Amino acid sequence: QVQLVESGGGLVQPGGSLRLSCAASGSIFSIYAMAWYRQGPGKERELVASITRGGSTNYADSVKGRFTISGDNAKNTVYLQMNSLKPEDTAVYYCKFTVNSFSNHFWGQGTQVTVSS
Repeated sequence: QVQLVESGGGLVQPGGSLRLSCAASGSIFSIYAMAWYRQGPGKERELVASITRGGSTNYADSVKGRFTISGDNAKNTVYLQMNSLKPEDTAVYYCKFTVNSFSNHFWGQGTQVTVSS
């Protein structure tokens, strides 16, 4: 089994920054990909950003140029640096790890990000 622990959420004013972290532990032999999703009030969960074990990244159009995903495979940790935050970024953010095979996914518990003045 694999356990994920997220941290870094909170309340921030528009234009501010936050950094989310997600650390994985357990039976991890190989990390295939790491990603961040979010689910805003009344909305479906959506992909925010992803990174492969080779370092290739992908971003939702709504966050390009403002968010940066990075990973530390040695620490089994993924980060999401969020700058120039907007009220529409308010959501619960979830990390997802794909480990040991392409079909083996694990989710974090979610961390609340609220952007408000």
